[in-house]
Amino acid sequence: MQLPAGNASPSFPAQLSDWLALLESRHPKAIELGLDRVDTVRRRLDLAFGCPVITVGGTNGKGSTCAYLEAVLVDAGYRAGCYTSPHLLHYRERVRVAGEELPDALHVAAFAAVEAARGDVPLTYFEHGTLAAAWLFRRLEAEAVVLEVGLGGRLDAVNVFEPDCAVVTSVDLDHQEYLGDTREAIGREKAGIFRAGRPAVVTDPDPPDSLLTHARALGARLQRLGSEIILETGEGSWACRVGGRHYPALPPPALPGEFQLANAAAAVTALDGLRDRLPVTMQALRTGLARARPPGRFQVMPGPPMFILDVAHNPQAARALATNLARLTGGGRRLAVLGMLRDKDVAGVVRPLRTLVDAWFVAGLPGPRGLSGEALQTLLAADGIEVAGIHPDVPHALKAACATAGALDIITVFGSFYTVAAAVSVLEHGRIAAGKTV
Repeated sequence: MQLPAGNASPSFPAQLSDWLALLESRHPKAIELGLDRVDTVRRRLDLAFGCPVITVGGTNGKGSTCAYLEAVLVDAGYRAGCYTSPHLLHYRERVRVAGEELPDALHVAAFAAVEAARGDVPLTYFEHGTLAAAWLFRRLEAEAVVLEVGLGGRLDAVNVFEPDCAVVTSVDLDHQEYLGDTREAIGREKAGIFRAGRPAVVTDPDPPDSLLTHARALGARLQRLGSEIILETGEGSWACRVGGRHYPALPPPALPGEFQLANAAAAVTALDGLRDRLPVTMQALRTGLARARPPGRFQVMPGPPMFILDVAHNPQAARALATNLARLTGGGRRLAVLGMLRDKDVAGVVRPLRTLVDAWFVAGLPGPRGLSGEALQTLLAADGIEVAGIHPDVPHALKAACATAGALDIITVFGSFYTVAAAVSVLEHGRIAAGKTV
């Protein structure tokens, strides 16, 4: 892939790490919903896509759906651009072209281009990064673009770009302080990514009326799971019917869980809606669905003991995690390492898992949004859960869990992207093993 040279001003940071530190410190609010500011800078940069754009929103499942779309498009031979958030270990995970992360120098050039264009317009970290990703996709001549909504939909920064197809995977309670306290309120926000006359794919099995009402009033081409989208499951394979078209003998998605069929069907339906502009072969569809595996979604790391990493941080995601854990067989104990942010529903996340966990190790998370281990223990105690250990951070909690674990035990690490990222950093360095820490 031919990479264009960037032209960073000497007054701008020269390193990606310095840019990220600057953006994290600059804006007084980490989240400030609204499109006016980001659209002003978008127009100054003349950022618009001449290729098909798929925007994916939803409370849960949007990252997996983006992974399926990206893998299928890349296997079909397209130079697909994919923008997702948040990242797990490093920022480069957020922006990929043709399935590849980009070198730091390109991100530096993109951030500088946005900075030069914004003038006195304030942008959040996410808004600056969204525009930088779009700049990169334009410069690298992406042939298709997949954009993951950061929060909500209607007022999210990615919504300044016109989608040719929009997907909403699920609607549940999360980020209520920004989106509302009911599924109806949240559904209306997520419906904001739909466009008149264009496919609006909905794979929530029980979508709120607000989502469907808005799609119909807008005149979007609504495609619902269980109506226009039909799943057919079989022994070792499944099929998807979209309207009058049949996609047979599809492999089980790379990610476990029945709900992943809905996410995979969302990807199939979105590609079906763009089949005239983005034709893909059945072979590309099958291989892409079979290999797409974003990290941190019921990610299994073999032991002993076995480690399961899951970024589940809201009740719906916790229920899905509980379903997957309940299907695991084995005679060992189930240990959990939990770290969460203070603006999350701790009780709602823990309750689906309480009967599946034999010992809880709670960890503090850093930053103003992070809950301390002590605060997390207090919340669990209020729900009748006794913890095995309170720890200042995830590495200490993980090592404590492992020190008490036997070879047949399973340690599940969940509650936040931050929790899983910290665990991966420990596990990938090989500094932990059953019954001891190194």
